[in-house]
Amino acid sequence: MQQATISKIFKDKFGKQPIVVRAPGRINFIGEHTDYNEGLVLPASIDKEILIAIAANHTTQCNLFSADRNESHSFTIDDLKPGKPWIHYLQGVMHGMHQIGLSLSGVDVVVSGTIPVGAGLSSSAALCCGFGMAYSHVLGFDLTRLALAKIAQYAEHNFAGVKCGLMDQYASLFGKKDFALLLDCKSLEHELVPFHFPEIEVLLIDTKVKHSLADSAYNKRREACELGAALVARKYDVRTLRDVTMNMLEEMKKDFPDEVFIRCKYVVQEMERTRKAVQYLKNQQLINFGKLLYETHQGLSQDYEVSCEESDFLVDLARGNDKVFGARMMGGGFGGCTINLVEKGEVDRFKKSVSGKYVASFKKEPDFYSVSITDGVGVL
Repeated sequence: MQQATISKIFKDKFGKQPIVVRAPGRINFIGEHTDYNEGLVLPASIDKEILIAIAANHTTQCNLFSADRNESHSFTIDDLKPGKPWIHYLQGVMHGMHQIGLSLSGVDVVVSGTIPVGAGLSSSAALCCGFGMAYSHVLGFDLTRLALAKIAQYAEHNFAGVKCGLMDQYASLFGKKDFALLLDCKSLEHELVPFHFPEIEVLLIDTKVKHSLADSAYNKRREACELGAALVARKYDVRTLRDVTMNMLEEMKKDFPDEVFIRCKYVVQEMERTRKAVQYLKNQQLINFGKLLYETHQGLSQDYEVSCEESDFLVDLARGNDKVFGARMMGGGFGGCTINLVEKGEVDRFKKSVSGKYVASFKKEPDFYSVSITDGVGVL
């Protein structure tokens, strides 16, 4: 949907002119499940997005309309609580602002988006970040992007029940066209890393397996990492797995439950892969970069155990095709998309091959999304 279209829908519904904010989804090249361990991640914002049209109404009432779902909801600023999905994300953002002492007021809102829900492209983070910037802009709060990222994370934690790290929100807000973000989740600072390979296309393949992170093993993985860090901290001055080395893990392996050790080993190795990946990108070493993606998938599937049969199948197809430089499952896991670096000119042939084999094996069609790297959240 275009800015003019959502503005017209808003004006027809609420009788006034809105401001419009664009909030992108994100991909993550490498550094998966490292963000909540204060590690390194390498995301980028993409051209799948949510548009939010908004205007103040000077009441205590918030009136929301989803143009995609053709459904309306209302609530008051005095009644912010977890409830219906997609609504509670916005309520969570407002509650987070209230928690830091901001005075709330009612707004009218129209939402529309092109981010496929459940595909691991962080539609919820985009919604929270986009609404946060829109609400802050309309009410004159003048919040920084980092403050907005933390408020969006607050909404996910306390209203959606997902104890996510800050990567998704940060990537949506700080993204820059043609760059990946090397985000240090400990210092909350980032470095721009050029991603310029005109010879490839970044192709996402949607397994059509819909995950629900709140209902999955996501939070259990986080608990295992926290336990592992606490065990190492008995001997070493560490707070999270960010500060843990493989030598520390191996030395204290006898103190670990087997499953916790394996989970922690994956995270420590993934942080090292992310450091290598950045150097490969800076040196334009696409083949070596792609190999790291395959290594990450192996770790996610076998050690961290957050993949699924469908994702493994798609990555195996990519690995067997010399026109694909790298592939892995992406996101929290248990479904969603794989990310594939495919030679331009071969994308259609690859899609046709994958689709036929996937349908034969799983009796459903995968979806394909070619994406490019864009700027982060902004007022249009």
